[in-house]
Amino acid sequence: MQTLPELGAAVATRRKLLGLKQGVVAAQAGVTPESLSRLERGRVLEFGARKLLAVLAVLGAELDIVAQGQGGNLDQLRRERAQSVDRP
Repeated sequence: MQTLPELGAAVATRRKLLGLKQGVVAAQAGVTPESLSRLERGRVLEFGARKLLAVLAVLGAELDIVAQGQGGNLDQLRRERAQSVDRP
């Protein structure tokens, strides 16, 4: 993920996966529903780190910093995680 629109789309996907409404997530994170909506739609120029971390906490997600090009795709990450769990 390299842009706020990509980040917003990921937040929206996670929220929908959990079956949560924007208003509920926004209230629990202490942000306005409008700001969460704009983030999810990629309509923000910036979104503060504290706000983002609060939204991610409500969604049971966290932010990881990885070197560019090292993130892999979701299937690749799942395989790697499964392999690391299977190792003695």
